[in-house]
Amino acid sequence: MSVLWGVSFDATAMSGVVVEFIKIAKSFADRGFRVHLDLGYDIKADKGRFFQPYQHEHAPDWIVLDRVDGVGHIAGYDRDFVAATLEAVRHDQVPDTDRVTAALADAIVRTWEDRGVTLVMVENGTLPENVAYTKALYRAIAVYGAKHDLGRYVMWRDHDLMWQSEPDKYGNFPYPATPPMVNSPHIHYFALHEEARRRTLEWMPHLHNLDVLPNTFTPPSRPGRADFREHHGIPRDAKIIARFTRIIPQKRIDRDLRLLAMLPGTWLFVAGDTEENPEETRKLRLLAEKLQVPVVFGGVLEPCESTGSEFSVRDLLAHADIVSFLTSYDYESYGNPIGEAIAAGVPYIASRYALYDTVYAGFEAPVLDIVAHDQPTVEFARQVQELMTNAERRAQVVAHNQQLGTHNRAAANTLVSDLFPPVMGENVRLSVVLPVFNEAANIHDVLRSLHEQDDIDPETYEIVLVDNNSTDDTVAIAREFAERSKVALHVIGEREQGVAPARRTGMEFAARRSRHRKDPGERFYLVSADADCRVDRRWLTELFAAMEKDKAAIGVCDYYYNAEHFTGRPRLWDAIQRTLRCRAVTFSLFGGFPDGKGFAVEREAYESVGGIEIFYQLRNGRFVNHLSDDWDFGIKVRGSGHDITYAPRSKVEINPRRVDNAIDEVIAGRAYGNDGIIVMRDIRPETPSETVDLTEEEAVQAWEFSIKDFTPKNTILPVLLTPSLLDDDAVVAFFGEDLAARLGARIAEIKDEMSVVDFLPIHSYKTPSYRLYLEFRDEIFARLRATVGEDIGYPPPLPECFADVPEARFAEFVKYYCEDRESGEAHNYFGNGGVF
Repeated sequence: MSVLWGVSFDATAMSGVVVEFIKIAKSFADRGFRVHLDLGYDIKADKGRFFQPYQHEHAPDWIVLDRVDGVGHIAGYDRDFVAATLEAVRHDQVPDTDRVTAALADAIVRTWEDRGVTLVMVENGTLPENVAYTKALYRAIAVYGAKHDLGRYVMWRDHDLMWQSEPDKYGNFPYPATPPMVNSPHIHYFALHEEARRRTLEWMPHLHNLDVLPNTFTPPSRPGRADFREHHGIPRDAKIIARFTRIIPQKRIDRDLRLLAMLPGTWLFVAGDTEENPEETRKLRLLAEKLQVPVVFGGVLEPCESTGSEFSVRDLLAHADIVSFLTSYDYESYGNPIGEAIAAGVPYIASRYALYDTVYAGFEAPVLDIVAHDQPTVEFARQVQELMTNAERRAQVVAHNQQLGTHNRAAANTLVSDLFPPVMGENVRLSVVLPVFNEAANIHDVLRSLHEQDDIDPETYEIVLVDNNSTDDTVAIAREFAERSKVALHVIGEREQGVAPARRTGMEFAARRSRHRKDPGERFYLVSADADCRVDRRWLTELFAAMEKDKAAIGVCDYYYNAEHFTGRPRLWDAIQRTLRCRAVTFSLFGGFPDGKGFAVEREAYESVGGIEIFYQLRNGRFVNHLSDDWDFGIKVRGSGHDITYAPRSKVEINPRRVDNAIDEVIAGRAYGNDGIIVMRDIRPETPSETVDLTEEEAVQAWEFSIKDFTPKNTILPVLLTPSLLDDDAVVAFFGEDLAARLGARIAEIKDEMSVVDFLPIHSYKTPSYRLYLEFRDEIFARLRATVGEDIGYPPPLPECFADVPEARFAEFVKYYCEDRESGEAHNYFGNGGVF
């Protein structure tokens, strides 16, 4: 079983830091991780819990409260030692901790070994409350990670840092006594917001792997208790301002009391430890008596996530009208109460502390400007009153804040899932990558076709759905499907728009996880699928079998259209079928090239060529990613000497919507751009289009663009990349001995004349493929007629620009024509996306 070890430097049973740990840890628990949490009693000195046994702490039942074994027996390590080192830090003095650090690191490693830890979450470890322990963690992480080859197995998250939590306590910039953050191959760091990230990099400019992980806003898992008001003596009709916080001067609870004095019929409930600072509690009670306002000091409530029988923050939120966070200007940067309010659907109020606008940009709430007004103003009180009593306004604020909160939670979950992906099943041999964007209408059927594969164990493969910023219900449908699926289904995200970045992200996600499979000696396959298509029931079985039998780097499947969809359109169907017949012949001879609709690549081959590469082109003054990443990837693989195999019994049904809804552009070779710019466009209609047949003239045009797009790629390009194919008996039989020999010689000449090597596959191979097509087109078409059928016909007419070119100089001008990338004439002649 995978084990997550969490360690909090807060030394409090259920602080905001620990609550946020629970929210993130829950996603790992749902994946099957066993979660252990060290509350940090043996780390931080000022909370009075050093070496105190766990007794009444109520964590969710899926969490084991744990601590490092034997830490209490380390000579010289106690509360006084930690307090002394923190005092040295305050004066920018580097304390001597080496002996204690070494002993702590050894104890941590032994404990992790005993528990079988595979993932670690550190909360607030950078805050120099305990220099020796922070250094020990870094040392233990390095030793344990290297020994078990765990890669980046540590989430290191800082809620507080020197400049945002009691800054006078931790010395001066650049904090010479604070252990520097380590660039480790095992650690990924997280800040709570962009400002914290900026300040962190200002302090540690060479730090890598630092991302922003914002508030998660997880709703309470169960409703609050109905007897909360009665138990605490609060009238049923009273309004409640909730404040759950430490009762210390920096929290400025006095502001809540003065606000309460301006809100008749309102009670204040303060949930916090009245014994932490008895003097502050006494002052607040006296102020409440002086102002004659009703206040309940309810003691420490269990957190929302608690499963104990005592009252929790969940119960308070269920009865509260407002959650207050009127804190000091320079004390808080985070403010867990605001997040809990947003998640629970309760409006909140806040002071404009130093980083409020950074943390809660876009959220709606009455905010007190404490630079201009130390105490609540009449206008501020009026806004609070309206929020408590105006049901329409209250509902608007709650809906707005929850919508933003949901987006933040989804972004956080996606980030964590991408960086710390779920463990791959030990029997998984194939990972099917499915990029999606707004496919709610199709995604269920697509997933069902991927799920219902014959003669293959569901534990043998998984599905990786890559959401490319969908705004419809695509992801929700996929997650619902995953709950019932026998095949593991992972949903990850890719922010850069485009099928190429999405496919690459999915491939990298699967490749990274596959390295830790139980039997790394077995071949592992990354498989591409398309949300636009349906796969046959033996698609994966046949593709897998072909890859295993031939040991090729890439396996290419067959594609077809459903004839029933083209009833009444014989001319269009004829053009499509002629192309597919040509493809069946050439794929059998040359193996073909990968198409995103369905191909497999062996992982080591994938990594050896650098994976999927994305090319960018300028379109209307903006960079766009090139659509043909699948073909370009195949070029890289074949050009590197790897083999491609064709699996004709592995079949994918192409969705006819491109033909239906972009037929005018398809038959003109402009379905995905022109002038060499090949980009994805949305061919999903808002309303169903009328399906009519082509005219005779349109049918000729469709066929000519289809065959011009097809032939250079599928008859010329394979032998250009792998000239040794021309020694294969079947290939020689297809071309004929004379044409095969001349084609081979001409390929050698063209390669020799390319004195400036262009390493981009799209240029270094597309251009010579065009040249060879134009030079050998008559003979190649003769071979296609002989092999595929007479109805293949003859080559489409040449561009008019060749009419005045002398026959003896034809090949020379072909070169100029095909290399004229400025005008893109050759690209337009051969068509982009004109093939069926």
